[in-house]
Amino acid sequence: MTLRVVIADDEDLTRTGLRVIIDSEPGLTVVGEAADGARTLAVTCELRPDVVLMDVRMPAFDGLQAIRHLLSLPEPPKVVVITTFGSDDLVYEALRAGASGFLLRRTRPDELVQAIRTVATGECLLFPSAVRTLAALHGDGRTVPGIGRLTTREGDVLRLMARGLSNDEIATELAVAMDTVRTHVGDVLTKLDARERPQAVIAAYESGFVSPR
Repeated sequence: MTLRVVIADDEDLTRTGLRVIIDSEPGLTVVGEAADGARTLAVTCELRPDVVLMDVRMPAFDGLQAIRHLLSLPEPPKVVVITTFGSDDLVYEALRAGASGFLLRRTRPDELVQAIRTVATGECLLFPSAVRTLAALHGDGRTVPGIGRLTTREGDVLRLMARGLSNDEIATELAVAMDTVRTHVGDVLTKLDARERPQAVIAAYESGFVSPR
């Protein structure tokens, strides 16, 4: 199956560079581009991509607003934020809104390609140190009701998620089957009302369940 990608960035050169990288890879194709948030919504609704690469700083309806609208669609795409600085406040808000992760503009072409394939399969791009730094800056001790409903094992899984471990790595760490891990991860997301892993991890940090320090 070919993964369909939309590139949303207000820089022509950036969009061109990303298109060249993506279209050169088997199983990936760029189906559309957009230079602002409003156009991103229109292109996504029309073309129904699997993944949207999104700059959060765009004119006429910024990327953060666009992300919130994209993820409210009946069949939302996976959204990966493209940013210059991982500590950007808007990146943090995009992750809270449900983005599957972020990539820096200096990311190598092979890492970009792997990132698209990773999020398309349901995994996330979670960079533990960056999210930890953002959480330390923004954490406010907010109450997350679902935290108290986690079982002991679900709590263990959430802590490992916060370390950036994949399902495979969590299964190895806990010596359990992959299906068991998938079930626990799904239950954690449900209880924390999180769309993606980054939302769950941020909730864990902001509530104090996991210390960003």
